[in-house]
Amino acid sequence: MLPLLVALVTQVSAHEIEIAGPQNTSELLRAWTFEPGVIIPIVASAVLYSLGVFRLRRASPKSVRKSDIVYFALGWAALVLALVSPVHAWGSVLFSAHMTQHELLMLAAAPLLVLGRPVVPFLWALPRSWAITLARWSKVGAWETTWRTISNPVVAWIIHAVVLWAWHAPALFEATLENESIHALQHASFLFSALLFWWAVIHGRQRALGFGLAVLYMFTTALHSGLLGALLTFANSVWYPGYAERTAAWALTPLEDQQIGGLIMWIPAGLVYIAAGLALFAGWLRESEARARSFGLAFPNGVNSAEQSTAMDRVS
Repeated sequence: MLPLLVALVTQVSAHEIEIAGPQNTSELLRAWTFEPGVIIPIVASAVLYSLGVFRLRRASPKSVRKSDIVYFALGWAALVLALVSPVHAWGSVLFSAHMTQHELLMLAAAPLLVLGRPVVPFLWALPRSWAITLARWSKVGAWETTWRTISNPVVAWIIHAVVLWAWHAPALFEATLENESIHALQHASFLFSALLFWWAVIHGRQRALGFGLAVLYMFTTALHSGLLGALLTFANSVWYPGYAERTAAWALTPLEDQQIGGLIMWIPAGLVYIAAGLALFAGWLRESEARARSFGLAFPNGVNSAEQSTAMDRVS
């Protein structure tokens, strides 16, 4: 994941953002961002992943599932859409486009990359000595303790929530409109916190978390992010005056632009969290039924149906 975070941190220089952005559809369609600090890490991540998958499959044809490759490719495409496509430039003139960019990072790129399981392919793409060194470093006390702490499901949930709410405080958000380095830091923190959150929910459930808490974290995230979206939607005043001079070209008032951005965070984003929560809940039910069936096969013939039912309820 490191090359992708580098793409965000090095996305721009420390110069102030130019207020000028795409003023019409024609300009928007041409407003692709081909900054080396973005393109090189993103391309490098694709090359590393492809090389790692090739080496893994050469060693063992079934070592990487096709679904993992598809997930990573879709997550990578979502990153390109957010950081390279005209969506990035559009976000400099419309708050609603900026919100779309953020949701692409947190609700498309992050979960898809986590589902793609890229860490092992990345390691296999490196020279053997480098991979061994990195593996050893990951076991060093400080690194291991730090990772265990921040990837704890509760901590990951808190980090994701704090990052989301803090960056939408008017003072911080306005700072991203004035300085691209702060803007890049915002995007990097959004992606990093989302990767942590989705990793804890998707992979953590297979360890200490379990399906039940994974569902709880997903729905509570839908609630608090939806609340932020609702506050933006129903606000009577503009939170971010920096957009006041930029929205007219797109036939929107600053307040209308803010309301659309709030709706994007509230409705479509909320539906993603809810859909993911329902998928986890369905997996929880399947797992409970499978355990109950396997437990039921172990009953001796003398155990009556009522006793079996009580025991299965306890297992579920």
